[in-house]
Amino acid sequence: MARLDQEKLKPVNGYAKTKGKVRNGAIEKAGTSVVDAKTDLNRWRLLDEDGRQTWHYLESEDEIKAWPQSIADRHHLGLPLDLPTLPRPTTPLASARNAVDCFSNFQLPPGDWACEYGGPMFLLPGLVITWYVTETPIPPYISIEIKRYLFARQHPEDGGWGLHIEAESSVFGTTMNYVVLRILGASEEDSRMIKARNTLHEFGGAVNGPHWSKFWLSVLGVMEWSSVNPVPPELWLLPDWVPIAPWRWWIHMRQVFLPVSYIYSRRFSYPLNSLTRQLREELYTQSYDSINFASHRNSISHRDNYYPKSFILNGVNWAISNIWNPYLRSDAIAQRAEAWTFDLIQREDENTDYANLGPVNAVMNFLACYLHDGPESYSVQRHRERMHDFLWMKNEGMLMNGTNGVQVWDSSFLIQAVVEAGLAEDPKWRPMLTKALEFLDNQQIREDCKEQDICYRQRRKGAWPFSNKIQGYTVCDCTSEALKSVILLQSVPGYPKLVSEERLQDAVDTLLTMQNSSGGFASYEPIRGSQYLEWLNAAEVFGRIMVEYDYPECTTSVVTALSLFSEHNPEYRKDDISRTKRGALSYIHKAQYPDGSWYGSWGICFTYAGMFALESLASVGETYANSPSVAKACEFFVSKQKDDGGWGESYKSCETGVYVQHENSQVVQTCWALLGLMEAEFPRRDVIERGIRLIMGRQKPEGGWEQEAIEGVFNKSCMISYPNYKYIFPIKALGMFAKKYGNPEIL
Repeated sequence: MARLDQEKLKPVNGYAKTKGKVRNGAIEKAGTSVVDAKTDLNRWRLLDEDGRQTWHYLESEDEIKAWPQSIADRHHLGLPLDLPTLPRPTTPLASARNAVDCFSNFQLPPGDWACEYGGPMFLLPGLVITWYVTETPIPPYISIEIKRYLFARQHPEDGGWGLHIEAESSVFGTTMNYVVLRILGASEEDSRMIKARNTLHEFGGAVNGPHWSKFWLSVLGVMEWSSVNPVPPELWLLPDWVPIAPWRWWIHMRQVFLPVSYIYSRRFSYPLNSLTRQLREELYTQSYDSINFASHRNSISHRDNYYPKSFILNGVNWAISNIWNPYLRSDAIAQRAEAWTFDLIQREDENTDYANLGPVNAVMNFLACYLHDGPESYSVQRHRERMHDFLWMKNEGMLMNGTNGVQVWDSSFLIQAVVEAGLAEDPKWRPMLTKALEFLDNQQIREDCKEQDICYRQRRKGAWPFSNKIQGYTVCDCTSEALKSVILLQSVPGYPKLVSEERLQDAVDTLLTMQNSSGGFASYEPIRGSQYLEWLNAAEVFGRIMVEYDYPECTTSVVTALSLFSEHNPEYRKDDISRTKRGALSYIHKAQYPDGSWYGSWGICFTYAGMFALESLASVGETYANSPSVAKACEFFVSKQKDDGGWGESYKSCETGVYVQHENSQVVQTCWALLGLMEAEFPRRDVIERGIRLIMGRQKPEGGWEQEAIEGVFNKSCMISYPNYKYIFPIKALGMFAKKYGNPEIL
């Protein structure tokens, strides 16, 4: 990225001067600061290199001439697109065509689509703190846009921040984002910072934050390590047969707590300076020196305590803190544990070319490499480069995505939607779909990890990831949806057969290794540990995080993929596929709630899971007419339809496990409900047509829809955005309706 010319920064309703010593691209002691500066959005460009998406800020006029801003760039930045006004559609298929026309403008050269994958408000703090303590220069244009984003997402009433963008303020969100703003130069005297600080103090101060908050504050040097509940790396020395051995944990849990345990063992804290000395006074309700930090290891605000620690975990933590660490933990054991955990960190880095599983473990691995290898090492330099893979620029500023993108996932669904709408044979869309097929062809993972058993990795040959092949993690529903998309499109006359039969079989072989004993499927790998491990859940802000679980939406994706594959190739592993589907279908029926719904863990919530479940049951011939389970699911959907014909479910459903109506109908959720009903062959056309009318009525003149409420979720309590859903699922729902009912005039 080019260095930003300070003269090109645009102050907006704020100060245009800074005072204080600048270090790490941040202001150590701020008086007035450029808290409201804004970069020139016309200078930002999104580069997609084989699925690696990074934002760049252009400084010179020559750079701007050489690299014109694309329609996709302007779309993501919220700039005017000047797209033509399309003919007003009166039929569902015309509406779907307009949507494809609009969305096709945003396809990137490799054939994929990009989007914000934001929502969580705890990602940027880990990155910015790591930049700061590793002496990594923070470019001014990044600093400015991160500040702008955080102020844009500040709670309008109490001035705090929550776990995610729609959540109420919490100690975790408020503490960590306040610290980020101070590191990046925001003045403690700014009225918004005062408001945030007051809210934090009303919560009792930073001592009442969850485990991750205390970890990062200790790294920064504004909290004592004695406040952090123990994360001993010795856990990684346990034999594999031990029920609590880390290889049994959910992949995100173990890949995060791997570097956490290494850093915890090293007890690294950044040397005190003027900024961190000030933060020690700002974050607490009493003087820093008077705080007994060890007494606050279990202190946590009710706003953050979504999953309270069990009495078993509290007992284990007490024993480690008061017996093991001070009396039994020898230097030899500590050194052996640190050596093995760092070896596993290196394997994760090497298997992903330092892209890592996600942004949380990426920044922690970065810090671990800094401590072990030194600031000038290759590992540190490569981690610094990879941090840009997670940064996303939009009209509100710069955020950190929940992964390094959604490339494979969204591209797969787009292909399916266009095929379902009957538009794949239209010559107009052939180039777009061919490029999308080329992208999926290129992103299939062709080999297993190096020494995968040693680093506890699942088979991945033939799989597709969520984002790109560099990240390289098998995900069963991503593999299933990509497999379906490839088979569907390669079956349309005129499309190239890029993915060979052998590679399709590789994908099936991998899926068949992932079924659990229950018949269901999890996300990254089969279940390895007992649900009783949740008694050791130390995260506090998340639920269902310690181990893999059966997920209805993952299971149903596999069923539909295997059903389609068997139509395509009836003989390959016929008995294995039949047996796998029987087990999966048994699980799907058992997972259905008495009211006919399924709980969704990756989208909101019962609406999302219901769509997938009904699609999978339809793929084996179960419909409203012949299946009591399907009939009950349809009646559940109908009972939730709003007066305007749409559906709208609140993210609170994910937290509570009970369906909670959103105050407004949502286009995306309306599509999910309609797709489920149409797959189930629900007989009442009037119910479905009312939903179609709502979707068409909200369509914009250029063919898209407005962004509404957040769409995704993980670990029950944290929501995440899927903004491309507002194009993809309307295309599919409108196309399916047109195919089923003859494309009548609706508007």
